[in-house]
Amino acid sequence: MKKSALQQARAAYQPKLPIVLTGAVRVVEGKATESVADQAEIKALFPNTYGLPEIRFEKNPAPAAGKPLNVGVILSGGQAPGGHNVICGLFDGIKKISRDSRLYGFLMGPGGFVDHQYVELTAEIIDEYRNTGGFDIIGSGRTKLETKEQFDKGLEILKQLDIKALVIIGGDDSNTNAAILAEYYKNIGAGVQVIGCPKTIDGDLKNEMIETSFGFDTATKVYSEVIGNIQRDCNSAKKYWHFIKLMGRSASHIALECALQTQPNHCIVSEEVEAKNMTLDDVVNQIADIVAARAEKGMNFGTVLIPEGLIEFIPAMKALIAELNDLLAANAAEFATIEAAKQRQYIIDHLSNENAAIYASLPEGVARQLSLDRDPHGNVQVSLIETEKLLGEMVGRCLAQRKAEGKFNGKFSALYHFFGYEGRCADPSNFDADYCYALGYNAACLINAGVTGYMSSVRNLTKPSVQWIAGGIPITMMMNMERRHGAMKPVIQKALVRLDDAPFLKFASKRDKWAIETSYMYPGPIQYFGPAEVCDQPTMTLRYEHAGK
Repeated sequence: MKKSALQQARAAYQPKLPIVLTGAVRVVEGKATESVADQAEIKALFPNTYGLPEIRFEKNPAPAAGKPLNVGVILSGGQAPGGHNVICGLFDGIKKISRDSRLYGFLMGPGGFVDHQYVELTAEIIDEYRNTGGFDIIGSGRTKLETKEQFDKGLEILKQLDIKALVIIGGDDSNTNAAILAEYYKNIGAGVQVIGCPKTIDGDLKNEMIETSFGFDTATKVYSEVIGNIQRDCNSAKKYWHFIKLMGRSASHIALECALQTQPNHCIVSEEVEAKNMTLDDVVNQIADIVAARAEKGMNFGTVLIPEGLIEFIPAMKALIAELNDLLAANAAEFATIEAAKQRQYIIDHLSNENAAIYASLPEGVARQLSLDRDPHGNVQVSLIETEKLLGEMVGRCLAQRKAEGKFNGKFSALYHFFGYEGRCADPSNFDADYCYALGYNAACLINAGVTGYMSSVRNLTKPSVQWIAGGIPITMMMNMERRHGAMKPVIQKALVRLDDAPFLKFASKRDKWAIETSYMYPGPIQYFGPAEVCDQPTMTLRYEHAGK
């Protein structure tokens, strides 16, 4: 494989381990845990893996001889920078325990586990992927591990390869499945441990013991670099409003972090929109007010950051989407016979008055996306809705109305961007390179400790990496019951942006100034070589969260 100069230099980078993991470790058990909610229901579903203690590792002055470990690893769900380093850390960790240990990667996600598609990850393969982005070492997939048939089929290959532990690297759904798998294997006495690692660029897999999911640091730095570049262009041309949609369907952590890094004129936080019961018109008018205020100062330009999942957080839009889903599911055959030009009116005629009025107010393109682009279950594919264009068009319409009424005499011209896939496979920042390597190495220590149903936990992340605290938490600790596909199921509770936490409060204290003034920050590209204050800083979200404790 031909490598660029940066790739070659990056391959030589040695991730910095927490000092506790640099030698043999011993387990220190903390207090027994319980789930974040629905304790009785979760305990009943996980009788073998519920209520386990938190685990912390300390240096072991009298290490025992390690036994060889055969371990399997799965990359599950969407990509996130640093996944390769988790696997590299896991490989080095089990080899440190015994050089006869072996690591097997299941190909293209959980589907490879079920279908017995795998490769042995040797030192030669591992060394090609150190400190690189992407998941291409073994590929990833979105197959959900949730049925007994899948568990039993996977167990066949685990037995065949004498694999005693399986590490699942994924987000909240993937780690929920890891917990269910751990419980099943424990219940039937399969003799297979299951360990999870917290991955998602969205940043919504976290709690007191999982301070951040890996990939969030790198992805937000990539997005912030490009937002900064756009803001520099914006401030140079002084004639465009840039509407920038950012990944994050279930939470606004990415948008908030990028706002803290770049100081745009406006950033929407979906959780605030929902908390204030804002309508779509409220959101539009809020932006239009900022555009008008800047126009009065002769500044007909600016930037607006928009979380991908905004539409689902607007209560009225959520109600519209729910009624649309029901309407089109119940009348699918009839709707399919209506010619395209009359479909919009058909929907308006069949919705409740309130939802019909909202639907009629939407631009034609967005209305069609809501009614035509459905998933296999017949539901709206919210991620396909071009929210940035919806808001830009509606702001333009609002300002045109104000101009006709003599209330606005500025200029408004919008440009649109969506940053998502650009950040998912970037070469990891030093923070993510170190954090991911530590998560993987720590997972090897959890396996060696004989536990199952645990998530690898590395904490104290605003300190230098040598001071990080390593250990694990039971995955059941993060769970609650939620309605999924019409039934109540145990799932890891998503961590939304908390409006009373330090990162949002810091943003809220500055946004009025950023709205009217041009206070742009230009973070620049990720730096891998140089002083620690330039290269090793964690996200502003992490720093403010720790400062607020």
